[in-house]
Amino acid sequence: MPSLDDAQRLLLDTFGFPQFRPGQGRVIATLLEGRSALAVFPTGAGKSLCYQLPALLLDGLTIVVSPLIALMKDQVDALVKRGVPAARLDSSLSPAEARNVFTNLRAGRLKLLYVAPERLVGGRLVNTLSNLTIALLAIDEAHCISEWGHNFRPEYLKLADLAQRLRAGRVLALTATATPEVARDIARSLGIAEADSVVTGFHRPNLEVHATPCLAARRLSLLLQRLQNRPPGPTIVYVTLQRTAEDVAAFLCSNGLDAHPYHAGLPDDRRHLVQDAFMASKAGIVVATIAFGMGIDKADIRYVYHFNLPKTLENYAQEIGRAGRDSLPSTCELLAAADDLVILENFTYGDTPTTEAVASFLSDLLARGPDFDVSLYDLSNHHDIRPLVAQTLLTYLELDHIIEAAGPFYAEYKLQPLRPFREIIARFDPPRADFLTRLLQLGRQGPKWLTLDTIAAAQSLSEPRDRITRALNYLEEKGEVTLQVAGIRQGYLLLQPNPPIEELASSLAARFLHREARDVARVRQVLDYAREPSCLTARLLSYFGEQMPAPCGHCSRCLGLPLGPLPPAPERPLGPAERAVVASLRAEAHKSLASPRSLARFLAGLSSPATTRARLTRHPHFGTFSNIPFPRILAFIEN
Repeated sequence: MPSLDDAQRLLLDTFGFPQFRPGQGRVIATLLEGRSALAVFPTGAGKSLCYQLPALLLDGLTIVVSPLIALMKDQVDALVKRGVPAARLDSSLSPAEARNVFTNLRAGRLKLLYVAPERLVGGRLVNTLSNLTIALLAIDEAHCISEWGHNFRPEYLKLADLAQRLRAGRVLALTATATPEVARDIARSLGIAEADSVVTGFHRPNLEVHATPCLAARRLSLLLQRLQNRPPGPTIVYVTLQRTAEDVAAFLCSNGLDAHPYHAGLPDDRRHLVQDAFMASKAGIVVATIAFGMGIDKADIRYVYHFNLPKTLENYAQEIGRAGRDSLPSTCELLAAADDLVILENFTYGDTPTTEAVASFLSDLLARGPDFDVSLYDLSNHHDIRPLVAQTLLTYLELDHIIEAAGPFYAEYKLQPLRPFREIIARFDPPRADFLTRLLQLGRQGPKWLTLDTIAAAQSLSEPRDRITRALNYLEEKGEVTLQVAGIRQGYLLLQPNPPIEELASSLAARFLHREARDVARVRQVLDYAREPSCLTARLLSYFGEQMPAPCGHCSRCLGLPLGPLPPAPERPLGPAERAVVASLRAEAHKSLASPRSLARFLAGLSSPATTRARLTRHPHFGTFSNIPFPRILAFIEN
């Protein structure tokens, strides 16, 4: 069995580091001894080495589960340059590239495989991995496992069962943001002993943290003042909304600063340009939503400003953790305005489904027979439940052993022949040529692409769908066609026929309401932090279960900077004008606004699949009450 001394030699020879960072040696030793581990390290503290190094010492394959495509790509590229056989499977790969990864997997040529969680929890990949020796399953962003964490992702709930199914030798859970409660939840889910949970501490002495309560109307001038008066350096300004990113960047540019917006609504090429320019810059400013920063490894970020309140203290800790990774002094400032509370809380309320919607979802799903397949997009639209919520419902049903996932597949294939189809078919024997001829005749011919619905084709030809997809993939492998796939569907088996739908719907809806209450409480904890009269660093660390022996000496409170009051957000009255708006919408009798909760979401400016499909987000009253807390809107409508 390899030892920590072996790891120490490999650390220098392969990775070029003379010694381990705090916590790394203990985690690696635990894994080499054959036990699972939890690593709670702050952002930038070297979590990736905890699985990369053991992967080279252990017999078998190491699987790294990560939701961050940019991180996977950067790490795989860096490992390959060091001569480490690593690969990734994610949505950015072409079918040919993905097939090459599978070929190398089956041949045992890989030591590390990076994969997105949704790719791992079902289908072809699991079948392939089941025939391999899995030395280590490393789960990055492991706080996503915990339902009560700040960034729950339903597919993560299945990873504990998957580790057993793959007979993984050991599991490593990694996160930068876990409260003691969430850390215990992760360890319990994955069977990690308390003694093998390694928490290195969140204190970053080089970060000077400030929290400045202010009126929303003063934030722009305060931000400009800070950027002009402090020495220049790479800067991230975090905002909540895409529109705010554009507006703040434009304001800073109009005042002579080199600032650029970054958010998920920008074209890919524009986002890449902004990111690449910032990575190379010594004084660039990016005004960004949280779409920016995940997996970004820039050591010399000198400033992180929060123009809007972050959603949670976990988000805040993760985002300020991107500053000063070179250990040099860096400044992080939160410009806290109570007005943000309404927007952040309303986002939370927008995700909670009604009991009626959940019952409709269940009645539809559980009446489809002993085996069925679904499109998450179609389910979401049909029942007016956001896609993530619909996926969470499916996951809950799996974990309650009511349904079982049978694997995802693509329903639609597009073919572009690289020579005439008659020449392609001519090279096959008569039975196969006949099959291909009949299959291609079922396609819908466009200007360049022939589109095939594989489900309809299987029914029409009375052939297994797998035979059709194998034939199409074979044509691509032989260089006869170019393929594109779309219309992903998930197959399921019904394990419990005729469950009590009304009781189940009530239980699931209550689960979402419980989570809603916890998420609202998290938002308010951020505002409480901004009001903290004593050491800000100590307050933040205590949230993560770490006690400081003395005040930090370098936050705005310790430095004696004045703490102004946090003015409450102005409360808009609800009177005759608002009643008239509600009455006019009810008179229009939109089906998607029939329930009080759906109407309240609409008036708060929270879209849903049904309102988007009906183009009601363009309605003049959409978002009319967006500056009013959701519970007040809902109570007003119900009364």
